Amino acid sequence: MLSCQTESYLQEKQVTQDYGYHHDLDNNDNFSPDGKWLVYDTRTDSGGIAESAKIEKVNIETGEKKVLFEIKNNQIWGPGAGAVSYSPVRQAVVFIHGLANSTKENPYQQWRRTGVIIEDANPNVPIYMDARDVTFPFTPGALRGGTHRHEWSGDGKWIGFTYNDAILKALEDASGQKRNLRTIGVSTKIRQVNVDKNEENVSGEWFSALVVRVVPNPEPGSDQISHAAGDSWVGTNGYLLKNGEKQLARAFIGVVKNKNGQDVSEVFIVDIPNDITQPGELGPLEGTKDDFPMPPKGASQRRVTFTAETEFPGCTGIVRSSPDGTSLAYLAKDKNGVEQIFLISPLGGEPRQLTAHGSNVSGNVRWRPDGKAVGYIHEGSISICKIGDAPFEQRFVKITQPTNPAPSNLVWSPDGKTLAFNRLVQKEGKPASQQIFVIEVKM
Repeated sequence: MLSCQTESYLQEKQVTQDYGYHHDLDNNDNFSPDGKWLVYDTRTDSGGIAESAKIEKVNIETGEKKVLFEIKNNQIWGPGAGAVSYSPVRQAVVFIHGLANSTKENPYQQWRRTGVIIEDANPNVPIYMDARDVTFPFTPGALRGGTHRHEWSGDGKWIGFTYNDAILKALEDASGQKRNLRTIGVSTKIRQVNVDKNEENVSGEWFSALVVRVVPNPEPGSDQISHAAGDSWVGTNGYLLKNGEKQLARAFIGVVKNKNGQDVSEVFIVDIPNDITQPGELGPLEGTKDDFPMPPKGASQRRVTFTAETEFPGCTGIVRSSPDGTSLAYLAKDKNGVEQIFLISPLGGEPRQLTAHGSNVSGNVRWRPDGKAVGYIHEGSISICKIGDAPFEQRFVKITQPTNPAPSNLVWSPDGKTLAFNRLVQKEGKPASQQIFVIEVKM
């Protein structure tokens, strides 16, 4: 059993051994449902995801590799495939796929990509998840840009993502005013969405909707936001409302303006209705020529933290929910100005400080599947902090030696017994590359 001393270094195992490219976990849900495989992309330093031609998986016991998807003749400008996540309930993955017509002049971009699903049993047979329609009139259930950081819900029936809009990007380029604002959407497999066929449009198997409203210039001191990201599902299967009902939701970081008009990042939550096919009061699901697709009827976003007027304003990181949906973990500065992990209820209230380090927590906060501890990076080491009321020194332990660069992209196995992560490894004669490591954690 892991004893909570300051240091208790555990044995690391390097799983990938080839050094011609990165094996990037990208801070996603990379373990297969049985915990035997890890899925990753093959991005490069020069081209990033655009130059990643393959989605691969590796067996953590044997090191055996399998290619799930490969783009033949992929170029540095795309199309590209990356940022992949496993379904928690079936042998299938979802990832970014750049548009097939990517060229040097019109390359992979935030607003020129879509989500693709691959079933393990059918490698190289893409299932296009979200539809893309950039020709007016637009189509309900389709989006007009690019989705990213796809994440399955606990039951595998939903996929959440961040989004950038191609229509508003074109308006931004024409006017010089910021319109390309990142926001958040969801997809669910209720019906196919077919769109006009051309090189920029993609028909999808799932119905998609944006659920968060962003505006270019939030009113100072209000809860309006200009940017939404750092999002994840709340709870394995939602969270409990005060009336005892379960609510599907995503938590995220939204950028507000304080009373002086300065940007401040705060924790938000958006409740998502079971039916996302009905337009809400803000406008059509498919959007207009000069505004975003609007949230469906019943979608409700609200602010959870209020740090804007404090001595150390702002929240950062990916907001991560405990499996039972009772606590959201995020990074913020404590009374000494040190970045720590804080917890807050999705219902709001007073935040609770979880860590008490003397120096900044770096990030990569991930809940152990039993909800009893979180893993994260601190001072170049992977650390684990237990949840509870015992003194901090009795609750946290560093499990890897400090290194520079630090490990990254932590992800727990479904049974909570293994942590996987990336390390940048230098091999003689080869550029440094992200390799996958695992470590057994007994608690």
